[in-house]
Amino acid sequence: MKFIDLYPPDVPLELGTIHFSAASIIRYAEKFDPQPFHLDAEAAKNSVFEGLCASGWQTSASWMKCFLNFWSKEARRLVAQGIEPPKLGPSPGFRNLKWLRPVYAGDDVTYFTTMKASRALASRPGTYMNTTLNEGVNQHGDVVVTFESNVLEFD
Repeated sequence: MKFIDLYPPDVPLELGTIHFSAASIIRYAEKFDPQPFHLDAEAAKNSVFEGLCASGWQTSASWMKCFLNFWSKEARRLVAQGIEPPKLGPSPGFRNLKWLRPVYAGDDVTYFTTMKASRALASRPGTYMNTTLNEGVNQHGDVVVTFESNVLEFD
């Protein structure tokens, strides 16, 4: 069964929630984005953000973590119902990545994916290009990250 048949266009799927603790923000920043406002709460107070906040890359990577966790559970659920899960991946890329608001220490971000379109690839019979809108929303209802993504699907 195709992804678009299971999850119709324009219906958001809730993927999961990530809590951004100060420790997780600092740990990520030490490895991947060592800017003062991600590493040190005191230094962050004097930045444009006025507080310790997560790297935009961390907020984006957290979407992928939630999606993979969601898909693993969803695939098991489908199999248990006698439905063959769609074969997804890899992704040829994304566009329009926007970090709309800072994610501060203590924030909870809930991630979503919404199917927008699916089309057959003429160059690869049995392969489809799925397009999704992906978002992260904080505990106040503010969208903090958004991007469009493509992912291949195979018969």
